[in-house]
Amino acid sequence: MLVSGKELFQDAKRRKYAVGAFNINNMEIMQAIVEVAEELNSPVFIQASQGGIKYAGLEYIAGMGKIAAAKAKVPVALNIDHGTDFNQVVRCIRHGFSAVMIDGSKLPFEENVAITRKVVEVAHPNDVSVEAELGKITGVEDDIAVAEHEGLFTDPDEAYAFVQQTNCDALAVAIGTAHGVYRGEPKLDFDRLQAIASKIDTPIVLHGASGVPDDAIRKAVSLGVCKINIDTELRLAFAQAIKQVLNENPDEYDPRKILGPAKEAMKNTVRAKMQLFGSAGKA
Repeated sequence: MLVSGKELFQDAKRRKYAVGAFNINNMEIMQAIVEVAEELNSPVFIQASQGGIKYAGLEYIAGMGKIAAAKAKVPVALNIDHGTDFNQVVRCIRHGFSAVMIDGSKLPFEENVAITRKVVEVAHPNDVSVEAELGKITGVEDDIAVAEHEGLFTDPDEAYAFVQQTNCDALAVAIGTAHGVYRGEPKLDFDRLQAIASKIDTPIVLHGASGVPDDAIRKAVSLGVCKINIDTELRLAFAQAIKQVLNENPDEYDPRKILGPAKEAMKNTVRAKMQLFGSAGKA
């Protein structure tokens, strides 16, 4: 069933688990996510980045997401990930997304507040949740890139002021994660996370979680993280499975026999993450 992201945020915060948010670019990825969510009786965010929407088309992403949610026996929120353009976010709302993220993290604080408030004013009357971001998460997320020297951790006092002024439903924070593939083991600033969680009642989101050690994820959830984004690990599972099929069967040309194993590999990744996040059995 398609539900507002706010419903998933609030339940995760109340019962102290995190909902997985998995990025989609095509049908097989979406099916892998939703099938495992049903298997584990887990709520889930399916989301598309601006790059994913550009690749597949907004109508296709919205159509697939709404069909998958309507057929699912578990709560599903359809989200835009890292929306940086107000008009793009509004288009997603018009196409039936039940959650949106407005990423004004590259803007000065007051401008980030202003664009987030503008999105909230459009989204909330339509029962659509709004996730915002404060602080800069390094790495590359499709067409959004932040160099390491530009990485800026979230200030707890600014986080309090931000949520008070915007009334956003969730806040993505920068505590040491990065988008893409890590060159070493990431070191998360748990003291900062704890300070942020002590100052705001708003659910906290962790981006760039692909490759973060399981123990660090568990600790982040215990300190108040309610939504965790996974994209890179899905892509890696997808690519590795396809490479294996074509290496073992170089003459294979049936898309179903190539993409089928990739879907199963992604399901294994999604399954492990949902169990790690504590969302299994929470639908």
